[in-house]
Amino acid sequence: MSYEFPVDHRGLFEERTGQFLSFGLPVSDLEELRASINSTWADAPGGWSYEWSALAAKYSAAGNHSLAAMIYGIAKFPVLANESRRRALRNQVDEYVKSAPGFGLEFERRVLSLPYRNGEIELPVHILSADGRYEDAPVLLLSGGVDGWKMDMHPLASAFAKNAGVTVIAFDQPGTGESPVPLDAFGDEVIDGLVSTARALGNGQVAHLGVSFGGNFAVRSGLIGAVDAVINIGAPVKGAFETANAERLVYGMGDIVGNALGFDAPATKEALVQGLRAFDRSVLMTADDGRTPMLVVNGADDVHIPLSDTTLFEERPNTQVHVIPDAGHCAVTKLPELTPMMIDWLRDALSGTAPRTGR
Repeated sequence: MSYEFPVDHRGLFEERTGQFLSFGLPVSDLEELRASINSTWADAPGGWSYEWSALAAKYSAAGNHSLAAMIYGIAKFPVLANESRRRALRNQVDEYVKSAPGFGLEFERRVLSLPYRNGEIELPVHILSADGRYEDAPVLLLSGGVDGWKMDMHPLASAFAKNAGVTVIAFDQPGTGESPVPLDAFGDEVIDGLVSTARALGNGQVAHLGVSFGGNFAVRSGLIGAVDAVINIGAPVKGAFETANAERLVYGMGDIVGNALGFDAPATKEALVQGLRAFDRSVLMTADDGRTPMLVVNGADDVHIPLSDTTLFEERPNTQVHVIPDAGHCAVTKLPELTPMMIDWLRDALSGTAPRTGR
């Protein structure tokens, strides 16, 4: 289920310009599309998905499949609420696979059978490895959040696969992308199935990196001791699920989350909060002994996630917390310079040499 919702395309540009540019979009393309787009949902000239898809098709025709995939990722943003968005996602997958020979990595697209509600689901994942010898390396599970999905996370996935000594399994969290199930409490079963798959695929060590809402699932993996290391970038954990925070969500984020939760029409703030309360991971902290090392990163100026959802980890043992000044949600504009630090931390964590506290 999905639905369109009122959101000004100008607001989408305002919030996401830094993110789009950090993915490698030329400034000239951004400004050209900013001037030509006049509608968020219309599948016609001037429509968001229509114009971004036309630009992506030009890059595809020129043989630049990597940039085409990234731009189709913008075309599908923010939710798969109509056929133009779903078509953009299909095109993104096609272009991403075509661009794989240029990754400088071994790449595999695989469909996994994973447990869900006494049955199984089929979830496409992308596996990236420096040498293809999965059995010799730890495995890093990696996902984005409700509006940035596995292919949008390619810069992170590629950096870790090349430099952290890990095999990366990039996936779409429940409620997003190619995931066939909504964002609900049963989604934890899918993550547990991914952890089991990762242990069998690699050398037995598993880490979990989640960006935005993906970090919520990563936090759970760490707090229950299911994985050997966690990186949480900008996760909603507790305060984000309070009514006061739901009331201040901007740029359509409430309805983006509503789509992920499986609503078929705009929900009341009360219904939204009720749907999200299953993801309050702070309740797991009382029984957590800190044995899983955790790195927590977010921007100091996040408009979606209260700062308290980051700083609450400062008292957790075996945890480093970094609040990045002059950065917004997930510190996305600073990720290129933060990534080497995160890679070093993960290497140390998996070898047992990461500092147990610090900021």
